[in-house]
Amino acid sequence: MSFALSQTQSYPAWRSRWVFILAATGSAVGLGNIWKFPYITGENGGGAFVLVYLLCILLLGIPVMLAEVMLGRRGRQSPVNTMRQLTSDAGLHGFWRSIGWLGVLAGLLILSYYSVIAGWALAYIPEMGKGTFQGAGPLESQVFFDALLADKGRLLGWQSLFMLLTVGVVAFGVVKGLGVAVRILMPLLFILLLAMLVFAYRHGDFGGAAAFLFDFNFSALSGRSVLEALGHSFFTLSLGMGSIMAYGAYMPATASIGKTVLTVAMLDTLVALMAGMAIFPIVFAHPDINPAAGPELLFVSLPVAFGAMPGGLAIGMVFFILVSIAAWSSAISLIEPAVAWLIERRGFNRFTANILLGLVAWALGLGTILSFNDWSGFTLGGFTFFGAMDFLTSRILLPLTGLFIAIFVGWIMPHVTVKEELNGNNSLMYPLWLWVLRYICPLAIGVVLLVGLYDTFAMAS
Repeated sequence: MSFALSQTQSYPAWRSRWVFILAATGSAVGLGNIWKFPYITGENGGGAFVLVYLLCILLLGIPVMLAEVMLGRRGRQSPVNTMRQLTSDAGLHGFWRSIGWLGVLAGLLILSYYSVIAGWALAYIPEMGKGTFQGAGPLESQVFFDALLADKGRLLGWQSLFMLLTVGVVAFGVVKGLGVAVRILMPLLFILLLAMLVFAYRHGDFGGAAAFLFDFNFSALSGRSVLEALGHSFFTLSLGMGSIMAYGAYMPATASIGKTVLTVAMLDTLVALMAGMAIFPIVFAHPDINPAAGPELLFVSLPVAFGAMPGGLAIGMVFFILVSIAAWSSAISLIEPAVAWLIERRGFNRFTANILLGLVAWALGLGTILSFNDWSGFTLGGFTFFGAMDFLTSRILLPLTGLFIAIFVGWIMPHVTVKEELNGNNSLMYPLWLWVLRYICPLAIGVVLLVGLYDTFAMAS
């Protein structure tokens, strides 16, 4: 596999489409797959939710991802300059440039709190190795987690380490940094997941987990469950945060966007299902652990299970290394769009741009750290600082950017340009994709956006 660059429109491009596949999969695979997907599946009844989620990936995630990659490859620049060029060339209104800016902003804001949560996973690695959770019960595990959140110094240290790891990779560039990182991190992630699956099969309730994830009890589904599946299918592919568009700019001109996107979506979904089959057998082997435990399933419930199993602490350490790698591969894609813009537009070199943006994201992350201790009592509209950042990105910026992408590519961008970039002249799937992008995606994303806003404001009031 070659990681050398070719020059396309004076912009670097990976010569192998597999490099793009690894990079885009690394961007998509993150805390959403290994932390969020298992617990929202637990909260929403299991298999029926998984089925709806898979259908949403097919009907919503893949069409929008294909459109975003296409924009990136067509523009061959950072998301901001890509949208500037595409709108200018077609004589379109400058409003559509906001797609690039919204993506870059969302990526930096997400990185600010993502680095804090990833720091929690890093903090658990040495604790597993030291045997902290050997024989621990739910109360002891909860006390440990609460103490971690209350310790500003520890949170700051782990967040800073994670941010240094992220900035360090991106500073080395498209080939030596991003390319090498995904070539190492993604195979390692799959190896660790397989190790977790073997452990879960040998020591957990594998049959119970399979029944939970793949038996379709539709009575457990609610309207909110469907909307959550719809929203998560969109967010798990890293859509609307600039990273997929930025990576699309490095995609070889001869590679098939459709086949590539399908491969990335398949790998991302496979990781989510593997994570579920690695986690739930361990959960079901312990009747006192609730699969619907919510966000604390990973950091409170699972350590108890690991501490009670033969060899569990070693595999628990492997598990939190896995979580950290997944978060790391996503984080490098969150900072890249803004880095590319500073290099193109402001004349920064890559190292300086990374240091500057890393410091910005790190400083914003201090607000998230304080949200769990000193600032926990200070809220605005019912939100802590962390809650406000999460609301702004996941409930507003990401769906709004995805909605704009679907409308822009489906209705505004010159059709001949879209068809040319996607080689759609002789494709049977192209008309179907365009129809879904035009009619299904805006409606579905719009519903997720409006219902999310309504729910949030209703809770705040």
